Amino acid sequence: MRLGTAVLAIFMLLVSCKGKIKNPTLNEGEWRVELDVMDYQVLPFNLRVNKKANGDYSMQIKNAEEIIEVDEIVVNGDSIIIQTPVFEGYLAGTFTDKEIKGQFIKESLDRIVPFTATFGIQERFDSEVKITNEDVSGIWETYFSPDSDEEYIGKGIFIQEDNRVTGTFRTTTGDYRYLEGLMDGDSLKLSAFDGAHAFLFTAKVTDSSMTGIFYSGNHFKEPFVSTRNDGYELPDPDSLTFIYEGYDKLAFTFPDSNRKMISLNDEEYYEKVVIVQLMGTWCPNCLDESKFLVNYLNKNENLKVIGLAFESAKTEEKAFKGIERLKDRIGLSYPILLAQFGSVDKVEAQQKLPMLNHVLSFPTTIFIDKKGAVRKIHTGFNGPATGDKFIEFKKDFNQIVTQLLNEK
Repeated sequence: MRLGTAVLAIFMLLVSCKGKIKNPTLNEGEWRVELDVMDYQVLPFNLRVNKKANGDYSMQIKNAEEIIEVDEIVVNGDSIIIQTPVFEGYLAGTFTDKEIKGQFIKESLDRIVPFTATFGIQERFDSEVKITNEDVSGIWETYFSPDSDEEYIGKGIFIQEDNRVTGTFRTTTGDYRYLEGLMDGDSLKLSAFDGAHAFLFTAKVTDSSMTGIFYSGNHFKEPFVSTRNDGYELPDPDSLTFIYEGYDKLAFTFPDSNRKMISLNDEEYYEKVVIVQLMGTWCPNCLDESKFLVNYLNKNENLKVIGLAFESAKTEEKAFKGIERLKDRIGLSYPILLAQFGSVDKVEAQQKLPMLNHVLSFPTTIFIDKKGAVRKIHTGFNGPATGDKFIEFKKDFNQIVTQLLNEK
């Protein structure tokens, strides 16, 4: 397994801080991990620890229907590093058989979140109320940071069984992952953790409204308000990003991992249908789309895909390492070019592609026909957590690609 130099340095520091090295063993089974976020809130997620025949550990992070397999784990004495798959985030700490204490770390963004993991707790959130009169099942029209310059819209989609709640918030740029939680009286609590993002939603709920706070790790929070509205829908994701008048084609030249400069003018893409994916290795919605594209390409060899990566990694070398790690982990064969590193600012990203009115979201998917004309630009990605919307996306994607492939 590959861990970065900085990760190993932190790991060795943890070890060197110990006097006598002990050799505890993590208990197999269910654990609850709690990250310390803002306002004295904790963001919980469920973790299962398994022990292999050779003594190594594997783990599973659980968010509703999502199960994330974790197999990059390093133990030295009572120190442990748990590297989440694909993403750069990792959990580093010390442990006994029933507890892990440490930090969730994202180096490129200088973010550190303390956490405690406890063995034997299966519940995601504690609750005194097992039955609640409030039911949030259905569709919720949502406004994040309402009545401010930062306001944006969302769509809550939830299913409640007894007091357990699953679902997600969709926005114009993607979704907030597989959320899982509960109704505790009139209080809604939802969380998700995938190694890239740590999300916590808390809200007070009535029959037709909810008012709450959205926390992202311990670095960001914002209010949101929602109203029950079963007919609510977000704007068409195919109408949000477009090419300015005066430009007839998408044009770029960026390096691949071998530092070879790649452009749409290369012979490989001549008279081919090409999908250009604006993405980042730090982005869970981009990972969902990349997995979809990998599977789609296995059945459609005539289609070409190029990824343009906008990376938070502080150096070009680290950015390319992240790209190669993504490709290795999910079997991605299409080229991913480094368009930007050190920042994922969308204004800067648009400057790299000045023919676009803006880069509103990662991912953004651009469909190019055999003559090199842009035929469609899809903003965001409705991943598996969105249910019917993911099915609808796959149907629409296949329809436009099939049409373009069949054109002369």
